[in-house]
Amino acid sequence: MTTADTTPTAAPQPLGEVLLSVQGLVKHFPIRRGVLQRKVGAVQAVDGLTFDVRQGETLSLVGESGCGKSTTGRLLTRLLEPTGGSVTFDGHDISHISNGKMRPLRRDVQMIFQDPYSSLNPRHTVGRIVGAPFKLQKVETEAGTKKTVQDLLELVGLNPEHYNRYPHEFSGGQRQRIGIARTLALRPKLIVADEPVSALDVSIQAQVVNLLEDLQDELGLTYVMIAHDLSVVRHVSDRVAVMYLGKIVELADRHNLYETPMHPYTVALMSAVPIPDTKRRTERERIRLQGDVPSPINPPPACRFHTRCWKAQEICKTTEPPLVDLAPRHQVACHFPENQDAVVGSRG
Repeated sequence: MTTADTTPTAAPQPLGEVLLSVQGLVKHFPIRRGVLQRKVGAVQAVDGLTFDVRQGETLSLVGESGCGKSTTGRLLTRLLEPTGGSVTFDGHDISHISNGKMRPLRRDVQMIFQDPYSSLNPRHTVGRIVGAPFKLQKVETEAGTKKTVQDLLELVGLNPEHYNRYPHEFSGGQRQRIGIARTLALRPKLIVADEPVSALDVSIQAQVVNLLEDLQDELGLTYVMIAHDLSVVRHVSDRVAVMYLGKIVELADRHNLYETPMHPYTVALMSAVPIPDTKRRTERERIRLQGDVPSPINPPPACRFHTRCWKAQEICKTTEPPLVDLAPRHQVACHFPENQDAVVGSRG
């Protein structure tokens, strides 16, 4: 099997047309109590996301646990139905279409799940697991299902002879490769990867990340990557969206975000990324946010980060900052952004 060169390049690759468009996406989970199950509140998991994903691009969603990343991934694949807003995939509004109408589109939108141990049926062989999409979508392959599945196993770095084995006979990294093979079966256009390496040993995380990059180059895939490891995100992303309490607070090209983060929350996240170089580590200031993340049941008004932000002023408590362009391809939702002088100076 031949794989594409994974050496990162400095210049961004030209991207295609918009494949996925998200406008004002909202997902609230109702809280019900009492015998009559009356609604007494709602968990505001996702609250007004707007972004586009272009063909051949990797967009990563990052943020603390509970910020709404995984919920967003399930909304994009229509495993959950949004409370409000719209999701348009390849020209089709899939926000509220029925399961029957969504079924043909599921060939083009697939998901890689976080836990390789629970996402595979232990009673089924690898051949049956990877071949399931062909059966569900009633797809006939030229070479036959078995040969196609064996080719998929080889494509993700597994032995085709593993066709009749069961998931418990594989390691975590191998199981995740099986899940990736299943995802690739119908040659999707968009793959939503929900923390695909976070449950794996550090020693094999890089192997799976490199595999995903190789597959993207070879098959022309588009990724929405959900992650919390900023080192992994930096390696695989074209653009990065930083989420906090159900909202995007910063959206920028990978290079711009890591070199000149502008939202205070992003700056705090970047300061926590481990640096192997001890000299650089001592030069960088570590920002420690005070307090806990507020509850998504009752988030703070206006700017949701103002309760933990060292730059917060009165306007942050009364007026929500819009997500606007403060630099080319760099959107920020903050009244008092960081590093703005550095960006202006570089443009001058």
